[in-house]
Amino acid sequence: MSSKFEHLEDLITHLRNGDEKAYVYLINAHHKLLFTYTMSLTNDRDQAQDIIQDVFLDIWKDRKKLNVKRSLKNYMYKIAYHKFINQYHKHRAISILERAYMDALDETFDDSNTELLERKIALIVEGINDLPKKCKEAFLLSKKEGLTNIEIAEYLNISTKTVEGHISKAYYLLREGVGKKIKLLLFLLFGDRKLSKSV
Repeated sequence: MSSKFEHLEDLITHLRNGDEKAYVYLINAHHKLLFTYTMSLTNDRDQAQDIIQDVFLDIWKDRKKLNVKRSLKNYMYKIAYHKFINQYHKHRAISILERAYMDALDETFDDSNTELLERKIALIVEGINDLPKKCKEAFLLSKKEGLTNIEIAEYLNISTKTVEGHISKAYYLLREGVGKKIKLLLFLLFGDRKLSKSV
């Protein structure tokens, strides 16, 4: 069924004017995709839902600032990204390295490449899941759990050289899928745990 809100300009005009029906349309039209997208970052349904709720609340609160020339979908994704990053750092001090990545995120998020970045993050998640078993275990213990190569070697009962080989192989395979932005994407997923050492 057609809607008077299907055209972006009309939707934003009604939102700016405080039309609650336009707001309901926005939520219904974008909630599912935004949830899938946010889940790729958090891997946690409750956290993803909380972020999405905050995104829509922010859109309504700042509706007067919406721009008809700007992609509303990409704008929502950008808000979701930053909320994810802010939650990640909520109870932690932000290091110089992390601040550099945060600045890089600001440069990366514009209306021309948000969808491309979304696809690359999906490729990262898929690529990690497709890694050989031992390779995946070593990689996640390093990047997600923050273990050192020595700790991983003890945990998996393998040599540190083998650990290094698994992690190097993981990076090679992931680079094949997403190219040069892998460092930024891995930071977004796992934080700054030794990324500069391995990439």
